[in-house]
Amino acid sequence: MTDAKKLRIVLLVAVSLRLCVGSQPATAQANPTVGRSGSNTSYLGRWDLTIKTPTQERASWIELSENGGRLEGLLIGLWGHATPTEIQVKDGEIEFAVPKGEGFPEGALFHGKLARAELVGTVTTVNGASWHWAGRRAPSLARKGAPRWGEPIPLFGGKDLTGWTFTDPTQAGIWGVEDGTLIKHGRGSEIVTTSRFQDFKLHIEFNCGPMANSGVYLRGRYEVQIETNAAQESPNRRMGAVYGFIAPEPAVPRTPDVWQSYDITLVGRTVTVVHNGQTVIDRQEVPGITGGAIDSNEGSPGPIYLQGTEDGRVAFRNIVITPAQ
Repeated sequence: MTDAKKLRIVLLVAVSLRLCVGSQPATAQANPTVGRSGSNTSYLGRWDLTIKTPTQERASWIELSENGGRLEGLLIGLWGHATPTEIQVKDGEIEFAVPKGEGFPEGALFHGKLARAELVGTVTTVNGASWHWAGRRAPSLARKGAPRWGEPIPLFGGKDLTGWTFTDPTQAGIWGVEDGTLIKHGRGSEIVTTSRFQDFKLHIEFNCGPMANSGVYLRGRYEVQIETNAAQESPNRRMGAVYGFIAPEPAVPRTPDVWQSYDITLVGRTVTVVHNGQTVIDRQEVPGITGGAIDSNEGSPGPIYLQGTEDGRVAFRNIVITPAQ
């Protein structure tokens, strides 16, 4: 092969390589949103949050999704219901304002970023206060196979409060035992079982007075609503709902001063609610904790707790739990 022929071959190869390499940046530039979308993807999903307020740690939750290349959030505050919120991404970090009525000071602003497998950040208020928070990806809580049920365990003996404790002992006076029933008079502390449970079936009977409100918290994290004062609320915040997430179907009558029952089954995230013998929520997924949750550790066993921080008289009896083995 002559030197001239060798030179022509080298030149042809060089031109071909340049064309191949040069074509790749053009492809990436044709869709400039790919990079931004990819960075947002790391934030997507459900996050169990712990907010470190000046006095205690509080539970919160957010689900981040993407719509048209933008992040959107569904937030559970310190209390309240799931509320949409707009998420801003600035320099790789997220920022969003807290919707009004979610238990945070008005005007509070979340800032957060990814740190390994966690979300970490601060909540800042208009008066300059700053609370630290951290979030872990919510577990799937998927279960393999049907549960095997153990023996029923009475949680309330009808005589005293053995097996129960209070989130705020200074406001425990609203609770008492009268004629074999556990009664809440007005607004005060939550009452919580000292035992913790994972998957279970729960039977509970209740009598809700006029314009009253309470709830049964499963594992201390998911509230099944009891109320006669929420007629103006959406169906997923009324009697029989998993508060803010799942509405009962059909709607549960909101009749005061009559004894009613719930039979609730919770396996992983799957909940069934039977009201007075009629199934009103049938094997639905609970997306995350509800407002007022005792913590955000969704993968751990938790107590049964009865809400005391709402108004009115509510009585309970025949509280029996059957844990999965």
